[in-house]
This record gives sequence, C-alpha cells and structure tokens, in this order.
Amino acid sequence: MVSIAFTGGGTGGHIYPGLAVADELKKRLGGDFRLFWIGSSAGMDRSLVEEAGIEFFGIPSGKLRRYFSIRTAIDFFKVIAGFFAAKKILKKQKARLLFSKGGFVSVPPCAAASSLKIPVFTHESDFSPGLATKINARFVMRTKGKILTAYENTAGFFPQAVRDFVMLSGNPVRSIFYSADAAKGRAFLGVGKNARILLVLGGSQGARQINELLRAILPELTKTYTVVHQTGANQQWDLAVSEMYKPYPFIREELPHVMAAAEFVLSRSGAGIWECAVLGKPMLLIPLEGSARGDQLENACYFREAEAALVFAGDDANPDTLLSAIKLLEQDAGKRAAMAAASSKLGKRDGTGFIAQTLAEEVKKVFGG
Repeated sequence: MVSIAFTGGGTGGHIYPGLAVADELKKRLGGDFRLFWIGSSAGMDRSLVEEAGIEFFGIPSGKLRRYFSIRTAIDFFKVIAGFFAAKKILKKQKARLLFSKGGFVSVPPCAAASSLKIPVFTHESDFSPGLATKINARFVMRTKGKILTAYENTAGFFPQAVRDFVMLSGNPVRSIFYSADAAKGRAFLGVGKNARILLVLGGSQGARQINELLRAILPELTKTYTVVHQTGANQQWDLAVSEMYKPYPFIREELPHVMAAAEFVLSRSGAGIWECAVLGKPMLLIPLEGSARGDQLENACYFREAEAALVFAGDDANPDTLLSAIKLLEQDAGKRAAMAAASSKLGKRDGTGFIAQTLAEEVKKVFGG
C-alpha cells in the first residue's frame, strides 16, 4: 500500500487547504494507498486533522524567527528534535511522497523527507513566500519536487535556480465551499431569509485588532446587519449575544454555509480569502501588519487591484474609515455586485484539483502506473 505524508500547521490557514488537497487526492487515487499527517504536537493541528479522518503524528515544533531571542534558541532545539522525530515517522510509515502546506512545523518533515530521498512538494498560499517555504525550497530542489503557488507573481521572489521548480496552481479550498448552502447558514444562525449578514473573521486564532475595531462600530452596524463574529478561541470577549450580534469563538463545519449567507466578509487576508472568493464574496480586508514580510498586505492589495476587496492598512485601519466603507457598501448594491463578480472570477481557479492531480501523477510515476 502506498503511503503519502502531509505536513503543515500552526493555524487553520495552513491546515484546511491541506485537508482539501488530501480529500481530493483520495478521489483521484482510489483505494490502495493511505494518507497520514505530521504536525505540531501542540495546538489545534491534531484535532482538525483527526476530525477529517486522517491519521496524525505529532512532532516537536519551534517557530522560525528572523531575529534572535531566548525563544529562538529554545525553538532551534525543538526544530532539531522535530527533524529526527519526523524522519523516524517517515521511515516507519514508508512514505513515498511528502506534501507540505507550509508553516514552521513543516520544515523538519521536509528536511527529513529530503534526507530519505522522498519527493517533496510544497504549496505557498501567500503572494510572497514565507521563511518556511524558502527553506523548504531547498528540499524540493534536492528531491525534484515542485513549489506550487497561489499567485502568478510568487515565482519572482525566488532565485533563478529555484524558479524551474515553481508551478502556478491556485489555492486549495475545501470542496464544501463549492456547494455551500446559504439557507443552512441562516438556519444555523437562526435568522430569516431577509436578514442582512456581515461576517467578521479574524482567522482560526482570532485577531485582536479586528475585534477592537468591531467593538467601536458595532452599535452602528447592528442597526442594519446581523453581525456574525468569529472572535477566536483565546480572545476575551464580553459583549452580550443579541438578535443582531452573534459571536462564536470558532466556526467549523458551518462556516461555508454562514459565509454563503453573508452579504460581505470583514477579515484578515491570509489563505482564507480564497474561500471568500470561491463564494464570490465582496471583502473588507485588514491585513496583519508589523512582520518582516508584509505577506498579508500583499495578498490584500492583489484582491484590491482585482476590485474584489477594500483594504484598510496602516492609518486607514481605524473605526471611522471602516464604518464609512461599510455604510457605502450597505447603500450601494451595484458596488457590492461588481465586487462580488470580481471575487467570483478569482475564485474560479481550481487549486485543489490542480494540486491533487499533480500529486497523483507523481505517485503514479513513482510506481510506474
């Protein structure tokens, strides 16, 4: 039986797209193979993967930083321990291919796969590659795998020698988003068919900045909208639930249906914006800033240039500017429709199918099938 390893994690933005690829790969390969996942032994990785019916192996994981601190030194030893743990797992499970969805936890398994001459394929969701992808690119080259990207421009961020291994794929999105049912979303929320819904997402871990901006303008928003707010499981939130305000620490299997019911989405600009695009949702994006990369700002600007989103960054990320933009969309059905059409156009790229087919072809090549 063929064993295929998946890795990646740390946030839902790394795990959910990987699960989408795993689900599609099962359909394309048939029965005589197995998938397993190598992820962080801490955090949400295990629960999300096991809920999807995939065997999970946890390893020590340390965060990759571009600066020195005591945590950097500690995490360095975790990365080394993760490498040896991942190598042991890959050998014991007889993996013949490794697919990485990125994040700091993916580096030790990719390094271990390279040392075992197992082909490494990795996907980058962001406009510019992160540190993990830049490191994993070496392992891709050594094993003659592929670096799959969501954006056309991402290849330009790599050295020339790496670009031969880069392939535009689009971003993987779970199949449930393609069949999401707005009626199911409204039933879950307990609202009628005429309710106008604003969905606020801060990622799987929440976003303090978005939460505080929402707090400042919520009384105005709820005059028109039912505000559905994913607060993040670790965020303290003390506003009372009401008919017009519905906070949830985390929305799991119901999220595609809730998003389908929403008029537009206010969120960060990580990999989840491609889920919004599949459903043709206008977006208000508040990118995470302050890191060395600025990847979320680059993602957001790409969607703004495509006229699918409005972006609030730097000084523009303030309550007055945000509320004015929401009021504009509230009153301008034509603007909402134009943004929805632009969003839907971006969402037509079938990243899930492309990546799954690429992996399936590699598996068949390895086994001569």
